[in-house]
Amino acid sequence: MTQLDTPVTVRQATLHSLGYVCEEISPQDLEQKQVNAVLTAVVNGMTLPLGSDKVRLAAVRALYNALGFAQTNFENELERNFIMKVLCETAVSKELEIRQAAFECLVSVASMYYEFLDPFMEKLFSLTANAVKGDEESVALQAVEFWSSICDAEIQIQEEYEGSDDGSSNGHWHFIQRALHALVPMLLETILRQLEDQDQDDSAWNISMAGGTCLGLVAKTVGDEILGLVLPFVESNITKPDWRSREAATFAFGSILEGPSVEKLSPIVHSGLDFLLNAMKDENNHVKDTTAWTLGRIFEILHSSNSAYPVVTTSNFQRIISVLLDGFLDAPNVADKVCGAVYFLAQGYEDTESDSSVLTPYLVELISALLFTADRTDVCFFKLRSSAYETLNELVRCCQIPETSNMIARLLNEIMTRLGRNVECKMFSSDEIEKQSDLQALLCGVLQVIIQKLCSSNDTKSIILQAADQIMSLLLSVLACRSFTVHEEAMLAVGALAYATGQTFIKYMPELYKYLEMGLQNHEEYQVCSISVGVIGDICRALDDKVLPYCDGLMSILLKNQSNPMLHQSVKPPIFSCFGDIALAIGENFEKYVPYVMSMVQGASQHCANLDNVDEDMLEYRNQLRRGIFEAYSGILQGSKSSKAELMVPYAKHLLQFTDAVVRDANRDDAVTKAAVAVIGDLADALGPNVKVLLKDAYFPLDFLEECFNSEDAQLNETATWTRGMLGRVLAS
Repeated sequence: MTQLDTPVTVRQATLHSLGYVCEEISPQDLEQKQVNAVLTAVVNGMTLPLGSDKVRLAAVRALYNALGFAQTNFENELERNFIMKVLCETAVSKELEIRQAAFECLVSVASMYYEFLDPFMEKLFSLTANAVKGDEESVALQAVEFWSSICDAEIQIQEEYEGSDDGSSNGHWHFIQRALHALVPMLLETILRQLEDQDQDDSAWNISMAGGTCLGLVAKTVGDEILGLVLPFVESNITKPDWRSREAATFAFGSILEGPSVEKLSPIVHSGLDFLLNAMKDENNHVKDTTAWTLGRIFEILHSSNSAYPVVTTSNFQRIISVLLDGFLDAPNVADKVCGAVYFLAQGYEDTESDSSVLTPYLVELISALLFTADRTDVCFFKLRSSAYETLNELVRCCQIPETSNMIARLLNEIMTRLGRNVECKMFSSDEIEKQSDLQALLCGVLQVIIQKLCSSNDTKSIILQAADQIMSLLLSVLACRSFTVHEEAMLAVGALAYATGQTFIKYMPELYKYLEMGLQNHEEYQVCSISVGVIGDICRALDDKVLPYCDGLMSILLKNQSNPMLHQSVKPPIFSCFGDIALAIGENFEKYVPYVMSMVQGASQHCANLDNVDEDMLEYRNQLRRGIFEAYSGILQGSKSSKAELMVPYAKHLLQFTDAVVRDANRDDAVTKAAVAVIGDLADALGPNVKVLLKDAYFPLDFLEECFNSEDAQLNETATWTRGMLGRVLAS
């Protein structure tokens, strides 16, 4: 790339190779000297006067992959200025693909190097505005995405420095605020550029959708200030005869609901709600689609039963329900958005403390409408059926028990009838079998929610107990179909039924066991494997020591899975938690498994220490693994404390060392903190005087407990109080 006589084809191939290498490796893999060489080669390809357009395109795409390595170069003013100059020049290339690739690089720069962009923002606004106004859509989309990335960066800074107003001292340049009066009109103009058929495909992406999405991010960034700039646009377009104007006005209004304060938005929404409800009868499908989506946004963001600024009131509730019920009969895309609106409307009543709900009088109609929607014959895509059943689930979750128990019992019978009918149907084509499995999964999901709801009250638990045999028979029939699509949902319903039926669940184990084995051994569909692990935990909590006859087989597979390097890593933490569940269920009978489990626990503890500290996914996985390890320890300690407490004495020192290392890590999450403080209490409770010396030498519990007491989490405070009592009892003995 630095030799003038290198052929064009070799330059192009070289840049492709550099791009692929940079895509696959991480910044730590290159020394700065190598990074400089890569960037020099790439920029040469972008700027050589004799280079072909193919070379330039390969160079810009290689730069896109190399930007993650350029931190040091962006910190150097001369190098930063040169890279940005070349990028801005490339963004006005005569070639469409090169312009698009250059804007993709600018989007990446906005995400990675926000803090260095101040000197370039005037130029960048000019470039993006021109692209949005007059360039091809593929380029215009990237220009809008640039501003979305700037919003993301500023929202993140605001969240990190909430309450602080230090200007640029915390790296916040307020670019959106400064560009607001030019940026918002530009975005509003894009919203008017809808496609004729965009409402038919939710996965479609065009300049209108991108503009609305960016407008929503701008609203989150600047809050109340967005209202004065967008509401005049809404008011001037909402009644125009052209459908594009009406749809754009509604889309703009729905887009800015997240950001401004509830105090400012509530009166505006109140005055506009009646208009939106009327717009659900609009002659244009696009307008109805967007109106239903906007109603869903209003209910999702602003509606709550205990809000100080309610948008749904006793005076407008009946009208809202009536309009939404009519909306279920509309075109499939509109009905889908109506499902979303009903979902969020119901969710707003989830935390109602009263024994009665305003939803109750309308539940029969809503449930009937959703079942009808799920059965619509004009549904040519799976999404509407899925939305209808998901909304049905939310209605059940938000019902007040016991006032709706008869209604939910009737729904249970209807869902069982539908599932039984579906299982009995013989399908032959792969397409029919896939659709059958998808519907079975949805019906199993509804069953799970109904089981959980009816078991939440002693008054209604008997309904599930009476139907348990029939439910389990249906679930076993579904599992026998061997479809992995439905296996997950069926297993989750099995877990809910185990919790509901308690020790009587043992009668289903002989038939269920083979499906548990099958799920645990399904390494290819690792989500099925993970859910099967979770269900074993549910079964252990339900059966206690009645699960013992099945433990050798289950433990054998679980231990093999835990040592299998090919099994997806996300399954490993739940397996450790499952060891704890089994130990707690079978108590002293877990003794023969302890050496094998503890060997794996200690290996995993060491693995935690070696995981990458920078990668966010690795940090999350490390926290999940730590939590699983703590839960394994807690289950074994609690299970063995009554008769075999001495079993765990040899492992106490390791547990304290591991806990100490976790406590010192600032990257632990709340779930790990709760598990850590609980396991210290379990150790003291189970082993008592046996660990007095070890606990005396461990100084970290006291500081750690103090941190837990200062938390606003009531459950963490309660656990820490219990742990302090256990420690005090041991140390005083």
